[in-house]
Amino acid sequence: MRITPSAGRLLTTGAVTVALLAGSGAAGAVAVAAAPVRGSSASAASVVASGPYARLHPLADLAAQRLATADLVAAAKYGTGSPIDDPAREQQVLEDVAEQARESGADPEATVRIFRDQIEANKIVQRELHRRWDADPAQAPTPRERPDLAEVRKEINRVNGELVRGIADSPSARSAPSCRGLLAVAGLRVRHERQLDVVHSVALGRALPSVCAA
Repeated sequence: MRITPSAGRLLTTGAVTVALLAGSGAAGAVAVAAAPVRGSSASAASVVASGPYARLHPLADLAAQRLATADLVAAAKYGTGSPIDDPAREQQVLEDVAEQARESGADPEATVRIFRDQIEANKIVQRELHRRWDADPAQAPTPRERPDLAEVRKEINRVNGELVRGIADSPSARSAPSCRGLLAVAGLRVRHERQLDVVHSVALGRALPSVCAA
C-alpha cells in the first residue's frame, strides 16, 4: 500500500502524540491534548519542535546515513578476502569516538555503547549483501566497480563526527521517559524519508535502541 504525503503527515502526527502521551506522564498528556488541531500536522509538530524529538530525529537520520555506507563497505570487501568482522578496526573506531566524546562534552561510555550498535547494524547490511551476491554472482560488484575502502572510511568518519556531536547535544532527550517512544517515531519517519528497504530498515532498528539511556 502506498502512503500519500498527507496520510504520512497524519500518521507521523498521531504517532508523535501517542509517544508523548505514553512517555511524558499526566502533565505532558494535558499539554498535548490541549494543543489545537486544525486539520494538519503543524500543531503536533510545534509541540515537539524544541523538545526531545527535535534532538532524537537527527540521531536516527545519522544512523541511517551511516548505514548507507555499509553498501560501499560490502562492495569494497567483496571478493577480496577481507572479513566483515574486523575487530582491530572496530576497536579503533570506538577509541576514536570515545576521544571525540570527551572533547565535545559527551558521555564516552554512552557514546561507545551507541557506536557498538552502529557497527553491528552496519554488519547486518554487509552480511546480507554478501549473501545475495554469493547466491547471484551476476549482481555482485566487479573488481572495476569496487569502491576504495579508504575513501569510504572518510565518509564514515564524517558521519561518526556528526553523530558524536548529536549525542553530546542530546543527553536530556536520550534520558527522557519519552525517549523510546519518540525514537521509534523518528526511526519510522527516517525510513519513510530515506525510503529504506527491508534490510536497511532492520539494520536501523538494530542501530537505535542504545540511543536511549538505560
